Amino acid sequence: MPGPARDDSAGRASGAARRLLAPVAARHNAVHAGAWWLWALGLATAASRTTNPLLLLLLIAVSGYVVAARRTDAPWARAYGVFLRLALFVLAIRVLFVVLLGSPVAGAHELFTLPRVPLPGWFQGIRLGGTVTAEGVLHALYEALKLATLLICVGAANALANPARLLKSLPGALYEAGVAVVVALTFAPHLVADVARLRAARRLRGRGDTGVRALLQVGMPVLEGALERSVALAAAMDARGYGRQAEVPAAVRRTTAALTLGGLLGVCAGTYGLLAAAGGVYGLPLLLAGVALAVAGLWLGGRRAVRTRYRPDRWGARSWLVAGSGVAVAALMIRFSTTEALALAPPAIPLTAPTLPLWPAAAILLGLLPALAAPVPARSGGGTAGPEPAVRRTGPGDGRGSGGPKAPADRRRRAGGGSDGEAGGPRPGPVPHAPHALPAAPPHSDTVARTAEEPRS
Repeated sequence: MPGPARDDSAGRASGAARRLLAPVAARHNAVHAGAWWLWALGLATAASRTTNPLLLLLLIAVSGYVVAARRTDAPWARAYGVFLRLALFVLAIRVLFVVLLGSPVAGAHELFTLPRVPLPGWFQGIRLGGTVTAEGVLHALYEALKLATLLICVGAANALANPARLLKSLPGALYEAGVAVVVALTFAPHLVADVARLRAARRLRGRGDTGVRALLQVGMPVLEGALERSVALAAAMDARGYGRQAEVPAAVRRTTAALTLGGLLGVCAGTYGLLAAAGGVYGLPLLLAGVALAVAGLWLGGRRAVRTRYRPDRWGARSWLVAGSGVAVAALMIRFSTTEALALAPPAIPLTAPTLPLWPAAAILLGLLPALAAPVPARSGGGTAGPEPAVRRTGPGDGRGSGGPKAPADRRRRAGGGSDGEAGGPRPGPVPHAPHALPAAPPHSDTVARTAEEPRS
């Protein structure tokens, strides 16, 4: 019939278009780890140019949606929740300090008054207690929300980028420093995974997993796991010849050091100029000059590296789209910070509600492009896996039909009267009812809670 045929062809066309837009992630189409970091740093740069709470909340929503849509089941993907809690903690601490120690912004709308604690004269400019105004709290909330957004953007990069692949992509001149940085970046994801695993083990043993006592009892196994990983990492690095260098002339080493140091200083000065309010004129030229010097220094420094790369990651079209979306958001927000300065930095005095500027909000929405362009991660047990193989129906014979020869299990049943999997003899009796209470775990069993890992396949 023409109707179902048209529906079937339309479904196949839409499925092909969906696979072309966001296919299932594989090695040949995976997004480069550096692209995720460029995207996240672009969002962080955009957050540093504004104190508008609506725009900052929009940046948090964009990063959260991309993380929810494109993160994997790897241990480092759980770091986003930790950074969210850290951002909330920073927000609360900043507001609490303003309430207790006062704010540099003097307001006319008094909220409440705390008892004033007299301080000695050498505490000039610091007060403890006093009047708390709505303008001071609002100003502190704006600044704290900016810092919280920066932390959440960094957490998004940690949740999306594979640290091992990021290490493989570093130039040879930065390999030693890159190993240290990657090990430091993976500390938080591994810590989160260990704590979650140990809490699950405590719940299986019928013990509490909340409170100060549970936290103290979990700390020792976490420390033991960190030490074991450190020893294993040291052994692996020693086996792979970590630290070996090729013979390079002294002049080349000095030139490399000068170019790299000058490039890094130029990058730092240019970045500060771009982030500062009055440095937009000299910031971009310094940044470009620093990048050029750093690239030249890294190219020369790579000559002393003697390591090779196995199947290096490629920077494909999807990686360019992911990185380009973050760079576009940062560039547009830097532009709008000069043309729409009042909308991006609403004042706390007078006390007015912030407004949402349309063009900066549209620029931030460009950060959603990775949720469409990046491949869909193949989750374990998710919906991205292929169809399961069909199960062939079997008959009383060997599975090929009812007329085939009998299976060996059928011959055993005729010989001994047993069922499938039995060698003969009487059938086993019913299994006695198991008690509801599990046996108590031996003392100090939390130190071996690593046995409660994911189920084996």
